[in-house]
Amino acid sequence: MTTTSDRVPVVRMSGISVEFPGVKALQEVDLTLHAGEVHALMGENGAGKSTLIKALTGVNRLSAGTIHVGGQEQVFATPAQAQAAGISTVYQEVNLCENLSVAENIMLGHEARRGPFVDWRTTRARSREHLRALNLDIDPASSLSSHSLAVQQLVAIARAMVVDARLLILDEPTSSLDADEVQQLFTVMRTLRDRGVAILFVSHFLEQVYEVSDRMTVLRNGRLVGEYRTAELPRLELVSRMIGTSLEVLEQLQETPKRAEALEHGEPYLRATSLGRKGSVQPFDLDVHPGEIVGLAGLLGSGRTELARLLTGADRPDSGTVEVQGRPVRLRNPRAALGQDIAFSSESRKTEGIVGDLTVRENIVLAMQAERGWARRIPRKVADEVVARYVEALGIRPADPEALVRNLSGGNQQKVLLARWLATEPRLLVLDEPTRGIDVGAKAEIQRLVANLATEGMSVVFISAELEEVVRLSHRIAVIRDRRKVAEVVNDDVSADDVVQLIAGSEVPA
Repeated sequence: MTTTSDRVPVVRMSGISVEFPGVKALQEVDLTLHAGEVHALMGENGAGKSTLIKALTGVNRLSAGTIHVGGQEQVFATPAQAQAAGISTVYQEVNLCENLSVAENIMLGHEARRGPFVDWRTTRARSREHLRALNLDIDPASSLSSHSLAVQQLVAIARAMVVDARLLILDEPTSSLDADEVQQLFTVMRTLRDRGVAILFVSHFLEQVYEVSDRMTVLRNGRLVGEYRTAELPRLELVSRMIGTSLEVLEQLQETPKRAEALEHGEPYLRATSLGRKGSVQPFDLDVHPGEIVGLAGLLGSGRTELARLLTGADRPDSGTVEVQGRPVRLRNPRAALGQDIAFSSESRKTEGIVGDLTVRENIVLAMQAERGWARRIPRKVADEVVARYVEALGIRPADPEALVRNLSGGNQQKVLLARWLATEPRLLVLDEPTRGIDVGAKAEIQRLVANLATEGMSVVFISAELEEVVRLSHRIAVIRDRRKVAEVVNDDVSADDVVQLIAGSEVPA
């Protein structure tokens, strides 16, 4: 990393304000980005990070403020204008065409031509050059769909660099990657940084921010909190500045004694025996007792989600049995599971969760209405009471039942999804990555909610890629590896390192 003193910034945003009808999304925010630096943009969901990025890239119109690129003032009316000025963005949801080849994705819109025809040989050769510049050994002629999500993220970065970007914006690029894939991405980021590219990095993973960023800007409630050198801002102080309060919620959760030994292990609410599905999960046994949180730990692709889907009727098993309160049941689909008071919150809130074009109210009552049957509409008064209760209980913001869910931040969308399933009053709640991609404040609120639900007697199956989170919350932890349940431990004094050893195939030291 080079020093930033006495250099013209790649981008300087000064006094940026953005207003929507009735909402001041940003108020006089500054952001300075230098060549050869990774700059993290930090803040809770709804703090204004996405709005600031959209203001920079020509999506949002400025109410006040100026943008300078390379020392010259710019006014971007469209993302294309921002890209032409050397600003490229790679979003959390990879915006590529999986049915096309790697080369076609990288060079889309910039293909080599001979007259009116595409020169595919030259196009593939140029795409290979862009891949090599990032130290990526990928066949340009291969189909993008044949590669992992991590590789697709790297292809998206290669595509962004085709226009010789001076600033690369990475918006939550690691949310769906495992540890090795994250390191592969970080290697590419450091390569670009060392070539003089400015990188704006948005992530809710604090460990990753501290590992890869040189400087950070913190936003809260649409306002600038400050700019800091990463090495000079302790993590606890960062989180305190992001959420405006101390870390009491997380600290209380971390210090809460495990209740595993205090649970009355009588009859489990749900018992799975030799439950499995060919090509998905090998047969496994699992009990979940009332008032117990069972964590599922494993690497990305280990079979955690597949196991959860079998427990909740989202997929049908081809072996084994399920008992609910000692009675055999057949969970043919999620509606049958709801009939047994079992609710499943999917990890993919956008494709299998929220309905963006519906309101907060409509999203929350959706499962209640499905369980009741579409011919028997929920009375408006009942719906209003349910929605008001969970909007307040979960702190959904804005607290407007008529707001479209697509306009909410990721953390508030996740809260709406949780409210939907809690409204069905389940006795077993299966949560698949309920805190992925949300800020630390919303994450703490959801963790506290899960702990409280268990205290009140609800059974919970909890899945998270963050092992510290699994260890913090769970009474028992089932470890999944290579689509097999390989271990189960009572969480009386288990550490994240112990779980890592089990995932890797080692014994936990006594």
